[in-house]
Amino acid sequence: MNLRSIRTSKGLSVPDLVKLSGVPRRTIQEIENRDDCRVSTAIKLADALGVSLEELCRDTKES
Repeated sequence: MNLRSIRTSKGLSVPDLVKLSGVPRRTIQEIENRDDCRVSTAIKLADALGVSLEELCRDTKES
């Protein structure tokens, strides 16, 4: 999952993303650390970041 890299490339802090997405801070931190989350949460984050779900979830390490 590319959450941290997309968030930082857009100049957003975790608290900024909390405000935009409505996803709790702890959840965002856990996702960034373990690279896994529920689809409903991923959709909220992708919408808040203005990216596709595929872009958010694609594993760039395998590409």
